[in-house]
Amino acid sequence: MSDVLTTEKLDGHVALLTVNRPDKMNALNGEVRCAITGALDELKEDDDVRVVVLTGAGDKAFVAGADIGEFRDARPVEQYRSMQAGDIYSRVEEFPKPVIAMINGYCLGGGCELAMACDIRVAAESARLGQPEINLGIIPGGGGTQRLPRLVGEGQAMRMVLTGEQISAERAGEIGLVDQVTEDERLREESMELARTIGDKSPVALQAAKESILASRRMPLDQGLKFERGWFSLLFSTDDKEEGVSAFLEKREAEFEGR
Repeated sequence: MSDVLTTEKLDGHVALLTVNRPDKMNALNGEVRCAITGALDELKEDDDVRVVVLTGAGDKAFVAGADIGEFRDARPVEQYRSMQAGDIYSRVEEFPKPVIAMINGYCLGGGCELAMACDIRVAAESARLGQPEINLGIIPGGGGTQRLPRLVGEGQAMRMVLTGEQISAERAGEIGLVDQVTEDERLREESMELARTIGDKSPVALQAAKESILASRRMPLDQGLKFERGWFSLLFSTDDKEEGVSAFLEKREAEFEGR
C-alpha cells in the first residue's frame, strides 16, 4: 500500500481511492501520480470493482493542485517528459470503469483538472474550485484549457483560466463544472449512494456507455451514432443483456455478473 494513496474496497462494487497528503493539501507530485496510475491498473483487472470514487484525505482539500516545489528550476524538456510519463488525467478519463470525484475542500489547478477527468463530480458545499496557474505565469497543463470549456463553455472557461479566480461549489454547479452539490456532512454518504447505484448495473454496459459518451467529444454526430449502435448491438451477445431483460419482464431486480 502506498503512503500517499489509500485504496479501500467497499460494498456495492465500489473502490475508494484517497490521496493521502493532508499536510500538503493533497498536492500532486510524482509519487502521487504514480500511485494513482498503479492503483487504476490493479482496479482495472478487479472484476469485483465496477465504480471508483476518488477523493482527498481530510476536509481541507480534494487536491489543492500540483506540488509547486517540483516546478522550481524545472527545464522544459524535463517537464514535458514528466507530464507525458505521468498523465494521470488521460488515465482517469480512459479508465474503462466509471470514476466519481468526491470533492472536499480545495480543488485547484491540477486537482481541478483531475476532477474534470472523472466522469461525475460531487462537491461539498464548502469546496472551492479553480485554475490559478496564470498567477504563476503559466497555464493549465493537465487538460484545463481543453476539458474545462467542454464542460462549462468557452466564456466561463476563459474567465476561470485568465483570472485564476476560485469559485464556490454552488457556482461550479450552476455552470456545469460539478454535477451535484451536497452538504459537507453528507458528501461521503451521497457520493457512495451514487456509486452503489452505478455499481448495481452491468459492468459491460457501464464500459460501453462511458466509451460512447466520451466518443461524442471527438466524433461528428454521424460517426458517434455509428459508434453507439455498434456497442448497442454488441451488448446483445452478453449474458447481462439476457439477465436484464428477464428481470424486467419478471418484475425483479437484475443480478448482473459482467458476462
